[in-house]
Amino acid sequence: QKMASNPQIRISTNHGDIDFLLRQDKAPITVANILKYVDADFYSGSVFHRVIKDFMIQGGGLDSNLERLERGAPIKNEWTNGLKNVRGSVAMARPGGNPDSATSQFFINLVDNENLDEPSDDGGGYCVFASVSAGMDVVDKIANLPTTTKGDWRNCPVETVHIISAKRI
Repeated sequence: QKMASNPQIRISTNHGDIDFLLRQDKAPITVANILKYVDADFYSGSVFHRVIKDFMIQGGGLDSNLERLERGAPIKNEWTNGLKNVRGSVAMARPGGNPDSATSQFFINLVDNENLDEPSDDGGGYCVFASVSAGMDVVDKIANLPTTTKGDWRNCPVETVHIISAKRI
């Protein structure tokens, strides 16, 4: 019964589809924020720009030229919601220095990253808001792509990983 209230989205990439089960029961502010971007078709044309093997893959904030996309206001960090940064979980990326600074970028944990559940120097951890419900094989394929530095961006896939669309399913 509870699961029915948690929406799902599909991230379609040039490497395949990745489905997220959004935990609005645990991270209502974060899920509402993500769905606002999904419903506005914000993620179409964005990329997974940061790929670190045995850590995570990150996307949802840059276009294919690695230019920042125009984002909405930052949201409150719901990192104390009990969800953990384990393999297959999806969390909000954010700049350091302010725990309440996440906007559109997210990352998928490739391994259990318990350190992200602890407060960092700025006093906040990283808010998990979803889990990969299908397509972890696609995530692993992306995670194993060769990476390079492109301009100011380190750990960029040599071959661009395009987010074709993100839609509710």
